[in-house]
Amino acid sequence: MTFMNKGIGYGVGAYIAWGLFPIYFKLLRHVPALQLISHRIFWSCLILGASVLLTRQWTTFRAAIVQPRIILRYVIAAVLIGINWLVFVWAVNANFIIEISLGYFIAPIVNVLLGVFFLRERLRVWQWVCVALVATGVLYLTVMYGTLPWIAMTLAFSFGVYGLVKKTAPLGSLHGLTLETAILLLPAFFYLMYSENVGQGAFLHSGTAIDLLLIGAGILTAIPLLMFASAAQRIPLWQLGLLQYIAPTLQFLLGVVVYHEPFIAAQGWGFGCVWLALIIFGMEGFLTHRRQTAVTTTYQ
Repeated sequence: MTFMNKGIGYGVGAYIAWGLFPIYFKLLRHVPALQLISHRIFWSCLILGASVLLTRQWTTFRAAIVQPRIILRYVIAAVLIGINWLVFVWAVNANFIIEISLGYFIAPIVNVLLGVFFLRERLRVWQWVCVALVATGVLYLTVMYGTLPWIAMTLAFSFGVYGLVKKTAPLGSLHGLTLETAILLLPAFFYLMYSENVGQGAFLHSGTAIDLLLIGAGILTAIPLLMFASAAQRIPLWQLGLLQYIAPTLQFLLGVVVYHEPFIAAQGWGFGCVWLALIIFGMEGFLTHRRQTAVTTTYQ
């Protein structure tokens, strides 16, 4: 397998795993969302910390995390990813998987807007068209629901701002995620102890299968992120951008086909605006990349 094909394989694997997350968390639907996220943080931190030690990167990691500027940046990132995880898990078990998918369909456009406002990036004409279509779709769904689709918007903006923070973050993916989960570890641990003391703890009280699933939530968090990091090193950003639609597509299909969440024609108009925006966004990005490649080749 070539270097490029390995990158595509890692990327597809990561996005399929993220797209199928709802199935896993549905198996733990009787565990309160905050307790489940605390387990996810706790076991992820242990697994990632062990990875740092086993790959003999502890000295480098420790030297990087003693700088207050780095710690502050990762505190912000940790809070954002914690909010994202909590809302995601709560929404899965409250039967809002379709709205979760909407959030991750919107996320690429949110990333574009954040680039404009915070990184002073300029949008091309068709990118502005995409932004307008997404805004139209969200406005339509807001009117239809009678309220802003807050789950989708929270997921899209928390993940978008998280990406913005990480864009200029100095640590690599393994060190960064290890530090983020370490920052969240103490609050997660104390909450798990509180749950145990008040008789609401699920771990070691709900059977071996549930215990293994709770531990597995940490593994399920770490592996796709490491696969994603490997993909990002091997393939161009535009290819990675096209692959990202695998996850929300799988989530949407799970919500409609597997879990039979209601999806009426009126919702289709709002989702349709978002889907049309993403089709234009993907095609425009692909064609722009081809033109830039052709120009570069011509002048070499």
